[in-house]
Amino acid sequence: MTEHTNINTLKELKIGDKIAALPIIQGGMGVGVSRSSLAGAVAREGGVGIISTAQIGYDEEGFEKDQAGCNALAIRKHILRAKEIARGNGLVGVNIMVALKHYEQHVKEAVAAGADVIISGAGLPTNLPSLVKENCGTKIAPIVSSVRAAALILKMWAHKYERTADFLVIEGPKAGGHLGFSPEQLDHIDELDYDSEIRKIVECKKEYEEKFNRKIPVIVAGGIFDKKDIDHAMSLGADGVQIASRFVATEECDASPAYKQAYINAKEEDIQIVQSPVGMPGRALRNAFVRQTEQARQTITKCYNCLQKCDPRKVPYCITKALINAVNGDVENGLIFCGANVGMINEMTTVHELMQELAGAK
Repeated sequence: MTEHTNINTLKELKIGDKIAALPIIQGGMGVGVSRSSLAGAVAREGGVGIISTAQIGYDEEGFEKDQAGCNALAIRKHILRAKEIARGNGLVGVNIMVALKHYEQHVKEAVAAGADVIISGAGLPTNLPSLVKENCGTKIAPIVSSVRAAALILKMWAHKYERTADFLVIEGPKAGGHLGFSPEQLDHIDELDYDSEIRKIVECKKEYEEKFNRKIPVIVAGGIFDKKDIDHAMSLGADGVQIASRFVATEECDASPAYKQAYINAKEEDIQIVQSPVGMPGRALRNAFVRQTEQARQTITKCYNCLQKCDPRKVPYCITKALINAVNGDVENGLIFCGANVGMINEMTTVHELMQELAGAK
């Protein structure tokens, strides 16, 4: 039970036998933006704190030579540290991108370290159930952005593994980072009836709830900013929400002060859609780095072995280097992913204050 029982004006989130007092998942943000400090603080408040495993070991000694080894070490370290910070409250999990070169290793390390949940996107996690045994204590969820993707992954898991998702994360077009939408859809975001898509996904998973005789909670993500947005998501059939951008401007966020300040200073007109080496569009802040990538391909002098399908000779820039620069505070020469509502973030806060606000206690 969370220490701050007075703030729980929302229903608890039940994922199988795991319970979070607040149905708020803090979205995973890499590289290094959401690690143990942020995830642990969110869990301590009764929510679900998520660590991004993308190049999580970027500041470990030896990373330049052995990315895979340092990332494996850091996954274990940060999950354990986040659980210590949480003091038995909430849940601690990881976000692992399907596009990662060492995806399977990251999943296995997270399970071994006792992650409560694994959320997986940037591609469909078709083989995730084969890597996470059903009764190992770690719950699994795919990120989907359409009813087509939801139906596909649920059908595939049921057919191939006789298993279903422990929960679903529906990520809408206003999310930050990598997006499961075409550039054309993102250009006409106001014309998308995404509420309808959420309702269809909620309907689609009912077949599998009946088949496996269990509830599959639905988490809505992308553009969730305040309690009003949470209430709206719940009205569409959601059991919880995932929020990322708002947690950047907190004291506990793992990013540098300059990175947080970039969020606070950002205005709506500073946001743009960029093409990521992951092969998906992404939403980021327009800065000197983004402007340079529009003019010419950036020279890549070293491969950091992050993405499965990345060819350093062809991609427009090295995403690892760009994200590490940003999280370390070089905000003009780095890539700063953000959600569509970042312009509404105007001040620094704490995780405790933010969770109280989101729960409607303020």
